[in-house]
Parts: sequence; C-alpha cells; structure tokens
Amino acid sequence: MNDKLQVINKLLDFMHSSPTAYQAASTIVGMLKERGFRELKEDSAWKLKSGGAYYVQRNNSTVAAFRMGLKSPSETGFLIAGAHTDSPGLKIKFPLMGDKAQSTLSVEVYGGPIISTWLDRELSVAGIVNVKKKGIWVSEQLVIPEPVAVIPNLAIHLNRDINKGFEYNKQSHLKVLFPGKSLPELICEKLNIDKSDIGDGDLFLTDNFKGSILSGKVFVSPRIDNLAMCHGVLDALLDVHVSDSTQIGVFYDNEEIGSRTFQGADGSFFSELLERIVVVSGGSGDDYYRAKARSFMLSADGAHAVHPNFKDKHDPDYAPQLNKGPVLKLNAGYSYATNSAGAAVFSGICSRAGVKYQRFIGRSDMPSGGTIGTVSSSILGIRTVDIGNPMLAMHSIRETAGVEDHVSMIKVLSEFYRNGIS
Repeated sequence: MNDKLQVINKLLDFMHSSPTAYQAASTIVGMLKERGFRELKEDSAWKLKSGGAYYVQRNNSTVAAFRMGLKSPSETGFLIAGAHTDSPGLKIKFPLMGDKAQSTLSVEVYGGPIISTWLDRELSVAGIVNVKKKGIWVSEQLVIPEPVAVIPNLAIHLNRDINKGFEYNKQSHLKVLFPGKSLPELICEKLNIDKSDIGDGDLFLTDNFKGSILSGKVFVSPRIDNLAMCHGVLDALLDVHVSDSTQIGVFYDNEEIGSRTFQGADGSFFSELLERIVVVSGGSGDDYYRAKARSFMLSADGAHAVHPNFKDKHDPDYAPQLNKGPVLKLNAGYSYATNSAGAAVFSGICSRAGVKYQRFIGRSDMPSGGTIGTVSSSILGIRTVDIGNPMLAMHSIRETAGVEDHVSMIKVLSEFYRNGIS
C-alpha cells in the first residue's frame, strides 16, 4: 500500500471512530494525549510553558489544541486552523416516547441532511446519555455500533410520485423503527444500568459502515463533512514541531446549525482561550489585541466539487474538481471570510508547500453556503480565509472525496503551522 492510501486509511479509521461530535472530540483528545498534549480545565488555574502542548474541551464536543511558541503571541501572533466536529443528520427525541406498539421513535432533523439518503439503511445509534450512577447524574458516551434501526420508505405502489420529487415530512415520515430491542433496552445493556437510571441525552442515528477507497482515487464515507478537515488539521498539528508562533487547532461543534451555542464558533470559547493564553503567559490586555492583529486563521470545511451530472450548478470558470487540489472559497457577500489579501496569503502557503489549489466562486444566481470562517473572524477580529477539499454529495449519509486532495491539504496545513504566512 502506498503512503497516500495509508493516510486515507487512517482518515477512514478516524471517521469510523467518530460517529457524532462527542465521539469525534474523544477521538481527537485520544490522539492528542498519545502525542504528549496535556489537558487544561476551564475552571482550573493554568501554567503554560514555552513549547508546551495543551488542549481544552467544552461540552465534550468542542476541542482546542495548541502548542506554545518560543516567542510571545504579542510578537508573533497565533497560527490557527479550524474545522467542525458535527455533521447533519437525525437526532432522537428525548424522553424516548415513541409508539411502543410499533417499536418506533421520533427524530428531529439536525442541520441540513439529504433526508432521502437516510431511509432504507441499516442505522446505528451514538452520542451521549445522562445516567444516574450512585445517585448522581453523569454524562456517558454511548455507541451502539451494530445496526439496530431503519426508517423504511413507503412502497412505490402506495406512493407513485416518489420518483417525481417527493418531500418527506419531518414529523410524519421519519419515524424510526427499532424491530428488536427497544432503544431504552439497548442503552441499559450497553451502559449496564436500569431503565429508571436513564435521563436525557443527545443521541443521533448513524451510519456505522466504515468508508471505502475506490480504485485508489476517491473515498466514500459518512461524515467526510467535516471530519476530513478535522483529521487534516489534527494530522498537521501533530506532525510539526514547536516554532516561534503558537500553533492552534480548533474543532468546533454545532457548525451545521449556525454555531450560536455554548460550544460553537459563534460563542465565547475560542476568544476566551486566546485571551487566557496571552494573560497566563504574562501578557496584558494590550498584548492580547496585538496578538490577534498578528494572527491568521485557516477555516477548513468541505467544498463543492463540480458534479458530472449537474455541471450547470457551478460557474464553469470556478468549478473545483476532485483530485485537483484544495479549494479557496470566495463570495462577494462574505458568506466565506476570504478577501483578496487573504487569498494572496493562501496562494503563497500553497506555493511553498508545492501544492496546486483551486478556487470556488458560486453561480451568481445561486445563494452561497457558509461555515465557521466568517463567524470566527468577525468575533475574533482575526484575518481568516475559508478553504476546503472538493467533495460530492455533501450532506448525504455517505459522501465522496479525492485521495490526492486530502494528502495535499495536510501538506498545506503543515506548511502553514511550520512557517506561518510569510
């Protein structure tokens, strides 16, 4: 197996071990610990050393990892790359009050999934559950890896219009069938508790079938958006050594629902982290503002590859292709944070890394998507560019992306962490 496919197999392992944002954060933390990163608690006093490697969690679904630079952040700024741990899907409603006679439960739609791809598939369950242990409520991670549920389509004989463009009603048409044990029974079995010990939870339906590589060129998997970019940022951060600048990777939850949460990019977590790094390192409030002014952020999220069956959905001059390189994302309305100065910086990083990149600018008659870039940069006051790798079927239960692109993105992120923007 060549080196590129080894990288992709590690990526597939990473995504398979991360069926929800909670498991993604746990997987990230495990990899950080293996490389000597030490945990810091938000409610504890911090001591930071030059060259030290640390991480902080919030809500057990958002993680920020950083390696202190040899110089003060006020002199060199922060080198930041960010991604998000969550993906669109179906969230199980609590308490578990479905139709017991039919063995069904109700779900909410989380983010903007392609709903039809979730039907007629063998589904698993993962997330967290609040359970009572020794009289105290605690949060426990839960993964039920085996297929235990399905959302069946209505037969075409009873729905003749299904191939003409059928819209699924989110309340009525997405009842989840658990044909064997009920979900409460499965939870009790996995966590070794009684039904009375089950509290609330954040549980999601998941596709637990591991991703695959097709012909050595592309890979297909659940949650490429945006675990592939999480893996790229983490791999690059772990690969480089200490430099003059403080290197940071941030992995936010809740991007798919707007980021405006306790643990999201539109919250206080990251700005507080940056300020705390400066203050604990002996800096003042003025040093914090100087550090931000000298910082730069790469916001990494999936980009839209031109679809062979729907080429008219792209501007033909700005239509990224699989395996043609990472994508720089631009939009006149700043749905993406990239401006001309930032674009020039990213071009220079790619040139130093020996990587060709592509540009995505959407059709002028279609609205653009967004990500953490604009949200983060407006809150933090840090120059940011939005980048990502081209992919197909974004927000489907299984997505497709290019082998070459992921390897190239890691090279670009590693170059950024090593040598900054100069």
